[in-house]
Amino acid sequence: MPDSVYNVLFLCTGNSARSIMAECILNREGKGRFKAFSAGSHPKGQVHPLALGLLKKMNYPTAELRSKGWEEFARAGAPHLDFVFTVCDNAANEPCPVWPGQPMTAHWGVPDPAAVEEGEAERHLAFADAYRMLDNRIRIFASLPIRSLDRLSLQKRLDEIGRPLPKSA
Repeated sequence: MPDSVYNVLFLCTGNSARSIMAECILNREGKGRFKAFSAGSHPKGQVHPLALGLLKKMNYPTAELRSKGWEEFARAGAPHLDFVFTVCDNAANEPCPVWPGQPMTAHWGVPDPAAVEEGEAERHLAFADAYRMLDNRIRIFASLPIRSLDRLSLQKRLDEIGRPLPKSA
């Protein structure tokens, strides 16, 4: 692991909501230690308006956000990636590009808020829930003593972060 800033890529299928929110959260939470990016296997081409609205409401910078394909990060000249996290089930099941440098990977699946088709309140709640789940996982990740963990221990911790909590009886 490098002594400088760690580059982290969050992947999803459409790169319009979950991966975009994760990028913003880590760039704020991990400022100085992490640089986050996001991409999709089949990008929608625009950030979901409800994700954008939520991020703006929480004072995240949004002017530079855009929906983009993951091939941008697999080509020559792309940032070296230290970590790659999938945040949706579809992207986790797709064959990913070969990332130069063998970054550490984990799956942190979060339900797709953009798939909620009920009323407006339910849609806003779905985005808030997705944000909360991502924020919790990313705060745990950003607090890990990465430099003092060996790869196997770090991989175990990354996988644990993505595990769903057991349902209470």
